Amino acid sequence: MRRPYTIRDQVELRRLQGIAVSPDGRRIVLRIERLAPHENALHAHLWMVNADGSGLRQLTRSGGGDTDPTFAPDGRTLYYISRLASGGRQIVALPLDGGEPVPVTASPVDVESFVLSRDGRRVAFSAAVFPDPAGDTLASTARRLAEDAGRSATGRIHDRLFVRHWDEWNAGRRRHLFVQGVGGGRAVDVMPAMDADAPSRPFGGHEQFTFTPDGAGIVFTARDVGREEAWSTDLDLFLAPVDGSVSPVKLTTANRATDLDPSFSPDGTTLAYLAMSRPGYEADKQTVIVRDWPDGRERRLTDGWDRSAESLAWSPDGRTLYVTAEDTGQRGLFAVDVATGAVTPIVDRGHVSHVRAVGDRIFYVLDSLDGPADLHVVAGAKHARLTRLNETRLRGVALGEAEQFSFAGWHGETVHGYLVRPPDFDASRKYPIAFIIHGGPQSSSGNDWHYRWNPQVYAAAGYAVVMIDFHGSTGYGQAFTDSIRDDWGGKPLEDLRKGYAAALERYPFLDPSRAAALGASFGGYMINLIAGVWNEPWRCLVTHDGNLDERFAYFATEELWFPEWEHAGTPWENPASYEKHSPVHHIAAWRVPTLVIHGALDYRVSDAEGLAMFTALQRRGVPSRLLYFPDENHWVLKPANSVLWHDTVLDWLARWTADQPAGAAVPIG
Repeated sequence: MRRPYTIRDQVELRRLQGIAVSPDGRRIVLRIERLAPHENALHAHLWMVNADGSGLRQLTRSGGGDTDPTFAPDGRTLYYISRLASGGRQIVALPLDGGEPVPVTASPVDVESFVLSRDGRRVAFSAAVFPDPAGDTLASTARRLAEDAGRSATGRIHDRLFVRHWDEWNAGRRRHLFVQGVGGGRAVDVMPAMDADAPSRPFGGHEQFTFTPDGAGIVFTARDVGREEAWSTDLDLFLAPVDGSVSPVKLTTANRATDLDPSFSPDGTTLAYLAMSRPGYEADKQTVIVRDWPDGRERRLTDGWDRSAESLAWSPDGRTLYVTAEDTGQRGLFAVDVATGAVTPIVDRGHVSHVRAVGDRIFYVLDSLDGPADLHVVAGAKHARLTRLNETRLRGVALGEAEQFSFAGWHGETVHGYLVRPPDFDASRKYPIAFIIHGGPQSSSGNDWHYRWNPQVYAAAGYAVVMIDFHGSTGYGQAFTDSIRDDWGGKPLEDLRKGYAAALERYPFLDPSRAAALGASFGGYMINLIAGVWNEPWRCLVTHDGNLDERFAYFATEELWFPEWEHAGTPWENPASYEKHSPVHHIAAWRVPTLVIHGALDYRVSDAEGLAMFTALQRRGVPSRLLYFPDENHWVLKPANSVLWHDTVLDWLARWTADQPAGAAVPIG
């Protein structure tokens, strides 16, 4: 008999987080994260598998932080970043025909990401340094860090915004790009005087920079806008010589919105990249641009396709660009004809990532609501799954069946959602409801395997899970995504109401008398709003990292372009937008038991919002509980904290959605 899936299963799964394919296409290196229980962390190691899925074996064992696997052009050496006992995170070279890894870099600060030149002679890597116009950036950074360590005073002076970002306080360091030979030598800062990050913070990686085809230059992504950085989305592409002899030149001067992820065609004649069109909007459509190299003539390749490309990979012949994009609750793989812009679906179910094309095959990673990520390959019309990384762990584990549905939402427009049944589903029974609201808001409750909000955890606990891709969600056309602007509590809330009603009508096994609503980030904001304006259906609520007061939240966050776009201006320019759907105005109507969760290192949504929510609940006498993580950011990442989070949430749901709940949700006031 199969047993239910649990959060303990989830934290112990192998997580496939990246791949590299050998030049001959015969071997694939996998970056796999696994639980290191004694360190309360996930450790990443590299594994290798043959192109037919046979011979899976572990390549690296020490360190536990192996990233960015990259094959040398001859396929005989594997380069990657690893944590060395003697010198932090460095690039190392591992001979694949036998031998130990050899350090390539000796940076006094950690190497964060890297790329290899086409001829295999140079590496370009990023590291967080203090900019130094004299160009001796690594050495001067090492001296500065040593001096700072000897100071007793801890205060820092700031002259502009981004005082803190995501989960770090700004100490004056910038991500800069360095180039050196694979055999060692001096690492040259190619952007020494730039007060900008390359790649961008907090999530940019090696996809944001590349060598030019001749190896003489670096094309990279950076936001070089001075004091406007906290409210500008003007990321640009820059070109710098590898010897640092000339200051970087901006390539994308005409576009004041985002340009990123440069990638050269195999023959070196074309540069492809992704571009948005509207300044200040982080969720604008990303269009594929192709630019003749080096003369600069450009074509907008996917203007006629109403989807936003998320990643780029060239076919070996240079005639096709393989892109991933969200599409109606999936994250599919598409082929874009470079000559015409015609788009052809290749994989249209599940969640595709880490695409690599070699020869006549396309290797990619695929996950879905049905299971975690594995390596797949497609050749022509033939698709194959090459690995089953969690087969042993999930043997005998029951998962719930997922089903997509649609309904008439705001103004009768088609809106989609998902329902996940409990694994022991019996149509004659009634099941309590876990109504999960996604964050973003420009995101999706799609067909993917999530490690923080996985509906299978709730389904295994006996809940029928309902998720709605309300207006503002991605993958349904850009107009659908745009529609949430200046209307956070309008269209999305109407879609949630109608989606919930549609699910009740469609699925008679749902028990509306035992329903709970949960959400994080924008979903947390929506829970806070629902507590006052739509609290009738719910036995209990769970709000994680959500805004209570939209006006105050503007002044406490870091990326100001986000609220300025979403609310069509600043609070002093358009105060009505910040006020009209702010949950703080509906506290008097709160009555539903609410679990509040927040992380101290969340600088996107300040922990003051969570503490304020809990204060108001307690002062109102509403049954409530606060789960506070002093060591987590906007997400809960540490495995033990994830277990505690899920245990606390499921206990809260069980307490209040039981047939006879332990305590009454009594109206107050």
